Amino acid sequence: MTAPSLSAFDVDSRTDFVAANRYAGIVTDRWHALGGGPNGGYLMAMCLRALKQEMPFPDVLVGSAFFLRPAVIGPAELRTEIIRTGRRVATGQVVLSQEGKERLRATATFGTLDQADGRTLVTGEPPVLPDPDDCVDPLGGKSLDGVSITERVEFRFAEVPGWWRGKPAEHAGIEFWMRFRDGRHADPDALPLLLDAAPPAVLAVGEFASATLELTAHLRARPAPGWLACRATTRHLINGYHEEDFEIWDTKGVLVAQGRQLAMLP
Repeated sequence: MTAPSLSAFDVDSRTDFVAANRYAGIVTDRWHALGGGPNGGYLMAMCLRALKQEMPFPDVLVGSAFFLRPAVIGPAELRTEIIRTGRRVATGQVVLSQEGKERLRATATFGTLDQADGRTLVTGEPPVLPDPDDCVDPLGGKSLDGVSITERVEFRFAEVPGWWRGKPAEHAGIEFWMRFRDGRHADPDALPLLLDAAPPAVLAVGEFASATLELTAHLRARPAPGWLACRATTRHLINGYHEEDFEIWDTKGVLVAQGRQLAMLP
């Protein structure tokens, strides 16, 4: 029997133990974002996978990453530190460096999603979208030159977005389906990447790229297998800086992840 092959995400975000609080990874060119260079969510996911190996709890509950310098293709050193461990959660930080320069610094609190309980109140609703088979892939199943992440992640819209046709909208908001092209189901390890994998919401108002300065991921539940319904919105674009709020809902209508980032236009 042939062992199943690992997905591109699992291979490319892998980190190996080197010594106490020290891990090694390889940043690949398979997750390049719009504007060029490795996607920030991909780098954050790699960092959190390294930190996870030090944590007494299995799941990221919240993580925040600051992107200090652009990452480059090649080896990366990741240094971890546990800041505090409690009965239900533990907090730590991780620094990703390349060529002797710190590229990213992230802090995260881990817990156990499957053991979370208590009151639940959800006032939001998932995006109302046609079935993915009835939606449109603007790329027609192909990838976008120079944006290799589009070879790994698939998007489906209810219709071809106006910005794709050169007709920007008045409001920066997009809704769509998303999944890994290779069939890998989303899990808490992959959600930080997926929160940053989609086209920036500011494309809807005529911009063409965005660079993340800080990304915060809130992981709320373990996703059910299948497509993910997503909503990205930007309400304030001021002097070239903007926020983006991102929601991911699974096929059962459960909110599984939220993201907020501060980014700047190039």
